[in-house]
Amino acid sequence: MKIRVLVLCCALTALCGLGVAQKTDVATVQVPHTSATSGKEMYLAYCATCHGKEGKGDGPTASALKVPPADLTTLSKRNHGEFPSARVINLLNGSNAVAAHGSQEMPVWGPIFLAMDHQHASTVRLRIANLADYIKSLQQKQTPGALH
Repeated sequence: MKIRVLVLCCALTALCGLGVAQKTDVATVQVPHTSATSGKEMYLAYCATCHGKEGKGDGPTASALKVPPADLTTLSKRNHGEFPSARVINLLNGSNAVAAHGSQEMPVWGPIFLAMDHQHASTVRLRIANLADYIKSLQQKQTPGALH
């Protein structure tokens, strides 16, 4: 299962890099290594293919997926104005099972990062925390009184 997820992740990353939005054939490529300290770099390399550069769920491979990618910019709005940091971290590392996460369409990043970082769990935690922080920075700005 881990290999299938890694292969799909690689394929989606390759499709984004090639700018192929409508093509459903996927190629197997190696997951690019990014800095563990840059949430933005990781997001653009690993998440933007599905979720889009701005996190709205409109990435170049989104239309090829059975389950549409979530609009990550509305996580706080959908959680009464609070960014669900723990939930996002648990989804990324695989602690919480969600239909889209861990399936062939949404890889769980924890095991992928663990393999990428030569089994260094502390680096994986850093990656996931920085990626979650970047996703938090994508949240739509709320106007006072807009939360009900």
